[in-house]
Amino acid sequence: MNKLLDQFLNHLSLERGLSSNTIESYRRDLKRYIKFLQDKKIKSVEKIAQEHITSLMVLLRDMGLSAKSIVRNLSSIRGFHKFLVVEGYSSFNPTGALEWPRLWRKLPTVLNFEEMRKLLSQPSTGDPLGLRDKAILEFLYATGVRISELIKIKRKDILPEVELVRVIGKGQKERIIPIGKEALKSVQKYLVEVRPQIANQFSEDVLFLNRRGRPLSRMGLWKILRKYVIQTGIKKKVSPHTIRHSFATHLLEGGADLRAVQEMLGHADISTTQIYTHINREYLKQEHRDYHPRSRMKI
Repeated sequence: MNKLLDQFLNHLSLERGLSSNTIESYRRDLKRYIKFLQDKKIKSVEKIAQEHITSLMVLLRDMGLSAKSIVRNLSSIRGFHKFLVVEGYSSFNPTGALEWPRLWRKLPTVLNFEEMRKLLSQPSTGDPLGLRDKAILEFLYATGVRISELIKIKRKDILPEVELVRVIGKGQKERIIPIGKEALKSVQKYLVEVRPQIANQFSEDVLFLNRRGRPLSRMGLWKILRKYVIQTGIKKKVSPHTIRHSFATHLLEGGADLRAVQEMLGHADISTTQIYTHINREYLKQEHRDYHPRSRMKI
């Protein structure tokens, strides 16, 4: 592969007339790529698959490379494989089907277990709207639903006998999600003690209502969450989607199967769910840095 790299670099210099600095950048990126493949015992370009390139991108991100650097590496690798196909050294281009933006997008904010516990404990259960807010937060964390899905949940979608909830997601696709005893208890308390007090002719069968008895809006939910985040003193930028991210990450930290999490989140493609495995890895590294006595030693 090093001989093929030399031919590619000659092509960039003689036929495309690129500058020496640009060619040197290609050389560095592709030398690292070839070393990575050799470490994987891959000796032929015909054996290179898309997942090898994806693994390298994850490794580069874990090494702390910037998004700009990862994009440059991908561009170098893509150019190299296009050259190999055009010149007849390879029968296919493994970069062709890559959905590149997914590989280097910023990892989403996640609340740890203690932060999540503090957030869930904020609503006052001695107040009707506090009971409603407690049910909303518990529901979000128990199911990982999107905000657009939460505000459309109906009473009939709650299946208490089997501890499940029916959710209509993107593209009107239906999925069934476990809700768990704690969240179900909060929702049922809200349904018995609060919703009848605020429901009116505009409520229809929607589960969560505002103080005027109308379906809760996105903005209304944002305001509710913002109120309790401020109360906890959490400094992270928290949105309803943060709770969804936390739901998925905590499941994987607990040993959940990736495809099960994919199903609960309603992701059509498992590569979308895989971002949470990267979050999980970062969490483990941070835990090691924080708690392993020798990880904190100064060199």
